Amino acid sequence: MTTKRENGQAMVLTVLFLAGLLGMAALVLDVGSWFREKRQLQLTADAAALAGAQSLPDSPSSATSVALQYATTNGRPLVANDVAISSDLSSNDTITVQAHSNAPGFFSQLFGINTVNVGASAAARSAVAAQAMYVAPMVVSKLHPLLGGTGCPCFGQETSLDYGSMGAPGAFGMLNLDGGSGTVGASTEGQWIDQGFNQYLPLGYYKSDPGAKFSSANVRGALDDRIGTVLLFPVFDTLTGSGQNAQYLIIGWVGFHLDGYVVHGNTATLTGYFTEYIAKGIQAAPGSNEPNYGVRTIQLVQ
Repeated sequence: MTTKRENGQAMVLTVLFLAGLLGMAALVLDVGSWFREKRQLQLTADAAALAGAQSLPDSPSSATSVALQYATTNGRPLVANDVAISSDLSSNDTITVQAHSNAPGFFSQLFGINTVNVGASAAARSAVAAQAMYVAPMVVSKLHPLLGGTGCPCFGQETSLDYGSMGAPGAFGMLNLDGGSGTVGASTEGQWIDQGFNQYLPLGYYKSDPGAKFSSANVRGALDDRIGTVLLFPVFDTLTGSGQNAQYLIIGWVGFHLDGYVVHGNTATLTGYFTEYIAKGIQAAPGSNEPNYGVRTIQLVQ
């Protein structure tokens, strides 16, 4: 009787185990590196889209150039065909960025996989802000000639804003942004002017701050700090009631570049110009009809 020799079985099993180990190594190391590359590409696409969207809808070519520049800065260069401008809620309001690269393999080369095409995409939209953050408590009428005039809103034209009696007893153009009633303290009002209100504010009715505080050191100091910067002001449609019951109907937001101010007792005149402004905020819902006073917010939509 003859017996089968088993001397080579261990070598065969070893080779099979090594092949399995190499496959696991390829899965852990190579696939992990490909996912890491995809995360980097996603960050690049997001940053490029958000940066480019700040030039929309007015300058699609500038939006494309900025997106390409940001991608290069992040070490993942793109070409012009990787960037597309489209119309979502309005004309030329959305930019889409496609980032891609050929990620090399190491262990996977044993299985004939030398590189893997990795890609990521992002889309950002520029739209009118329904809610805004860091708003100052000083209103502007929609009837201002540079907001409601023919062909306006008009930006970059020097103008003045008067804060005094606005047609209702106790209404001086200042808002109580926290939703309360009564007079806001001078230190609080100064902080809101200097830093903006640190919560999202929706459009709608806001109560008047019946106190005129432009003679306060807090308010004057805040205005001094903001000279040469853009303040985000609420735009109002109607003013009803009186005193602490007076209410402004806020219908939009406008950026105002503050050049200077003059205090007249408890009232004041601000000088500067309206300007387009990118605000931190929440975009208006599709189909809404919020007026556009040049304040937009940027949001990733893909």
